[in-house]
Order: sequence, then structure tokens, then C-alpha cells
Amino acid sequence: MQKRTNSAVVLIGLAGVAALGGCSNRARNDGAGGAGAGAGVTPTAKLDTREAGAPAVRPAAADASAPGGACPAEMVLVEGDYCPSVDQVCLRWMDPPGPYQNYRCAEYKRPMTCKEPREKKRFCIDREEYVKPGEALPIVNQSWTSSGEICASRGGRNCLESEWQFACEGPDMHPYPYGDGFVRDGKACNIDRMDLGQPGSGLRDLRAPITDYPKCLSPFGVHNMSGNVEEWSTLDKGKAPDRSSMKGAWWLPGKNTCRAATLGHGEVYEGKQVGIRCCKDAG
Repeated sequence: MQKRTNSAVVLIGLAGVAALGGCSNRARNDGAGGAGAGAGVTPTAKLDTREAGAPAVRPAAADASAPGGACPAEMVLVEGDYCPSVDQVCLRWMDPPGPYQNYRCAEYKRPMTCKEPREKKRFCIDREEYVKPGEALPIVNQSWTSSGEICASRGGRNCLESEWQFACEGPDMHPYPYGDGFVRDGKACNIDRMDLGQPGSGLRDLRAPITDYPKCLSPFGVHNMSGNVEEWSTLDKGKAPDRSSMKGAWWLPGKNTCRAATLGHGEVYEGKQVGIRCCKDAG
């Protein structure tokens, strides 16, 4: 089930909530077993929810250049059957009772249940968040529009939301793109940081180089699809001017699941935590 809620932009810490901004967002967390709250403004915060259960078999990471040069060297081939709608149930929430108690899920029930017929997918996606040549940190301060322009200059495009989600969760519909996919690990990826900034001082830049967090790897071998920087995608059935979706969250204690999304910002929004990952049709 898809849920959208309006929520104040907040910083979520283990000790409480420190407000950094007052912008409202619409957000979605498909089938996460709790209300979805969005973030993605400067400054913002997101809350994560993930699912757990017995370990599932994960497909081997695809060779980016195989088969037959289907994708450029910097991209990964993603191919398989994608589930458009998933029933995901949280078994254990992480945070104490209060308005944010149903955001970060420690463990999800397994297996996941696909509620609609699966769809065939075959496409290429960047293995890493986009980094300018000669730099170490992912690019930020990007809009959906500028992301599309940069992707086009590289022979690609903004990923469809369904493509981004499939690359993140794999055919077993894992809520989290690392480990067994069902249990949250705040150290596997650049997430759950508490030193985000202070009211009036703005958001601290806590991006990590793409060489960090080697365990933050999806079933298809795509890196950093949870945390570090948020990434633009295009809603599969979106129409201008509401085609944009922000995926993956960033370094705050947010949902950061594969299905969570921020929908409250328009196509020209830019933020200190918003970067780029491109897709293209497979050869």
C-alpha cells in the first residue's frame, strides 16, 4: 500500500528531535509497514524502515561490461523480474514510542510478498553515485533537471523509479540493499549520522568518498543505494511538472529503504544532499 504524509523537516537523533527547518514534504514508503515521512531539503532528515527474516538467496552481482558489452564499464547490467508492488512488514522498530517510532525498522518479516504480476527489466545503472572527474566525493546541489542533463551528456538518462528500486532490492524485494537485505545495519552504509548540524547553522556536509562503505552493496552489485547522497529518479507514470522522485536518502537517520521516496520537491529543487545516478538502455 502506498502512503503519503505531510511532515515537518526534522533531524532525528537517538536522544530526540532537533528541528532544523520547516519545509513540508510528501513522501512515500511503499509497503513499509508504517507511515512514510520524507526529507531531502536543506537541512532535512529521513527515517528508515527495513524488513527482516531468514536469509534470502541473492543473485550474483552482474559484470558491468557483460554480456557482450551490454553496459559501459562504469555501469552494472540489471536484468530480471521486478515486482511493482510489495507487501513488507516490519517485525521490530528501532526508536522509542513517539511520533517517529515507526520509521526505522530493525528487522523485516520474510519472505516478501509480491502483490502484482512481475515485469521484465533489462537496463544499465551506474555502479557508483556520479563523481566529477578528478574529485572523490559524489556531486551534490543537483536538481532533477540538471541530473537529466548530466546523464544525457554521458549517454544516459535519469533512472525510472522502478529501475532504481529493482537495482537496489533485487528480485527478492529486499528492503535494504546490503547484508541479508532484511536487517538494518547502521554501519554498512553512510546513514544514521547524528552530527547533522545545528538550527541556524545549516546542514553539515558528511558525504563519504565512493571508495568507503564497501559493504553497502545491492544484490546486483550497485554501491551506496542507501545513504551518502540522495539520487533523482523519474516516476514511471509521472507527468510534468511532477515527474521527479528522490531515492536512497542520505547520511541522516532516515528510512533509506529501497522503496522509500521523497516526492515533495519539484524538478528544479537542489540540495546539499542531492546527487546523481544514471541509467541507460542495455545494449
